[in-house]
Formats: sequence, C-alpha cells, structure tokens
Amino acid sequence: MSLTRREWLKSTVGTPALLALTPVVPSVFSRAAWAAAAAQDHRDNVLVLLQLSGGNDGLNTVVPYADDQYGRQRTTLRLAEGELHKIDDQLGFHREFAAVAKLYQAGRAAVIQGVGYAQGSRDHDAALRDWHTARPGDDAGQTGWLGRAVDLAASRGEPTVPGVFVGPIQPPFVLQAEQQIVPAIRALDAGHRQGLERLRVQSLRWRELGGASSAGSTSETAANPWLELAARNQQAAYAAGEQLEAVLRQADGSGDYPPFQLASHLAAVVQLMRAQLGIRIFVVELGGGGIGGFDNHANQRDNHAALLRQMSESIAAFVNDLQRSRLLERVVLMTFSEFGRTLVENGRRGTDHGDAAPVFLFGGRLRGGLVGAHPRLDQLVGGAPSSHTDVRRVYATVLDRWLGLDSAAILGQAYEPLDLFA
Repeated sequence: MSLTRREWLKSTVGTPALLALTPVVPSVFSRAAWAAAAAQDHRDNVLVLLQLSGGNDGLNTVVPYADDQYGRQRTTLRLAEGELHKIDDQLGFHREFAAVAKLYQAGRAAVIQGVGYAQGSRDHDAALRDWHTARPGDDAGQTGWLGRAVDLAASRGEPTVPGVFVGPIQPPFVLQAEQQIVPAIRALDAGHRQGLERLRVQSLRWRELGGASSAGSTSETAANPWLELAARNQQAAYAAGEQLEAVLRQADGSGDYPPFQLASHLAAVVQLMRAQLGIRIFVVELGGGGIGGFDNHANQRDNHAALLRQMSESIAAFVNDLQRSRLLERVVLMTFSEFGRTLVENGRRGTDHGDAAPVFLFGGRLRGGLVGAHPRLDQLVGGAPSSHTDVRRVYATVLDRWLGLDSAAILGQAYEPLDLFA
C-alpha cells in the first residue's frame, strides 16, 4: 500500500522535529522575505543532495554491458544485456532502475560518469569526509561544502533557511557550518498536530513571561536579548508549523509514494517546499546505519538490486510530485556516494572499495543525458576503474549555476563548470 504525503507528515513530523527548527533566526519564516529573495537570480532554486552511503557500485548501476572486460571480471555479478534498460549500444541501467530509465528518456535525468578525486581514499570515513568537505586529505577542516554555502548565503543577507537534513541518522558533516545552525527533521512517532499544540502552549508561556509579541519587543525582552531571541524563535517555529498544517489540509493525496523510508523523506521535502518556508538546501540519505547499505562485500546482487529499486521508485515519485505541484523547474536532486566499487569480484560474490562513481541529477531544467565518458575498464588501479572528473567540478557547477553562490569562495578555488543546466 502506498504512503501519501499527508499520512507520512502526520505520523513523523512531531514536536522534536518542529523544535529542531527553533535555533534558526525568525526571518527564516518570513514569507515576504522569501518572496523578495525569490525575485533575485537563482534564489528560487532548490538543491536536494542524496547520499548513497557505503559506496555504490556504479558498474552495476550504469552497466557497460558491451565491454568484454565487464563480462570477464564479473562472473557472478554480470548483468546481461537483456536484463537492462538500454541507454545506448554500450551502456544500460540496472533492471531495477526502470523508473529512473523513464525519467532519463524524458530528459529529467543526467548521469555524470567517472566522478571522484585524485588519489581518492578507499576508507569509508576518510572518503566521506573528503566528499563532505570538498577538501580531500584535509583532516582539520571543520565545515562541509554545503555548510560553507549556508554561511556565505547568510553573510550576503539572504533571508532564506540555510538548509535542512531530513532523516533518522545524525546530520552529515556536509551541512556543518561555522556561523549558522542547520536543523534536522527526524522521523518520529509523535503526531504533527500534537507537536503544533505543544508549540502553541509554549508560545503562550513565552508571552506570559514577557516574550516578543506580534507588535514587537517589550521593555523586558529589550533588556534581555536572549529572552527576546528565544521568544521570537519559539513563535517563529509555531508559525512555521501552522504553515505546514495549512499545506496538510490542502493535500489531495495525489502525491502517493512507495513504502520506502527514502520515499517518506523525499515526501517531506516536497511538503516543506509547499509550505514556503524558504528552504533552499535539503540533504537526505539512503543506506545508512550499516544494515542494508551499499557496502556489499558479499552477496551483492540481491542487496544492491533492492537498494536501487528503492532509490529509483522513490526519486520517480518525488519528481512526479514536484511536477504536479509545479515545483519541478525549481529543483535539482543530486546523488553521491563516497566511492565506487572494484570491477573485479572478491570471491564472496561481492565487490570491494573502488574509485570512480557516477553522480545522478534529476530535475526540470537539466540537459539530460550522459556527461563524460564511462570509466575505462582496461586501466584499473587496485582492481577498480579510475575517476576522470573531479567532484569539485560538479559542486562548482551546482553552486555557481544553480544556487547562484560563489563556488570559488566555498571551495577555495575556481573549477571548470560542467554543462548541466538548460
């Protein structure tokens, strides 16, 4: 049975989720400020970053079925031509990527091939940190590349929310900022309306204590700026909750999602966008927690297929929901994984940590198709094909040409952009 957006948000967005928004400054929730920002170039655009945790096997996602090396090196994991959704006479999508294949054919998807960085780490923690910071090998860095984007946007006076993580795990380091607080929304059992009622009661208590009113600050809060900030943030969170509630009341159930956790998180992204809270950066995750992730050293075939099905059907439902809501032209969803996998099987019907990995993008204003050549399978390093496109080129393109932020200031230097957007 499919899960509607309304049902999911009613069951998962509770008091702690809404309270997680309260550290953000009150102007975050100003619809007038959001409208003013949206009028400026790029400031209406939204990025959704999907982390594929564990190291996705790109070779069995975008499959080089016509390459003899693929067939020779993968005796148990090889996917035959007839099992695939063909891209061209060389490549095809995994059989469980049917929904993605349809998006690709409709021009709603792009695949950047062979992405990584020089001397990429094959250790999970180190590789994730490199992708999160966009500063490979820098173990002392304290911010992620999207966290720095958040700080830059705030420093130039953007009134929009810096970003939000939607998911049950700890927020990834990619959102770690120096100056701003990036909230997280976790899936909980508490009901949305129960959370709203608690916020309403707490807001009334703040007013009784002399908190900020709709007309402005009282003399007591003016003398106590911390009390004023707390009061305003509490009221702002309640106002945001009321906006969410209004969206829920208007939901028509047309945006049904498959019964996957990733789908529920992407449904929340659409609801938050429809509530017009001004959020421009979302991060979600698939495969975390160590169970069922992409780190398939053994018995990879079925595990990987199940994850790709969840990814494909969840993203397709998300794209369709955005299109129905007339939001698709504003959104790009981009995937990444900390590394690819080896071409060579490891003897346990699985693969080991590699290098090159594909990055997928989905949206309404993409130049769909393949970007770059498929990694060569006759020039392996440590049993894996090497990357040829620096991930920071991808980041720079998204920052400069989609979010309208100075990529050189965020990444530390300029990188040649890719031709991704129409």
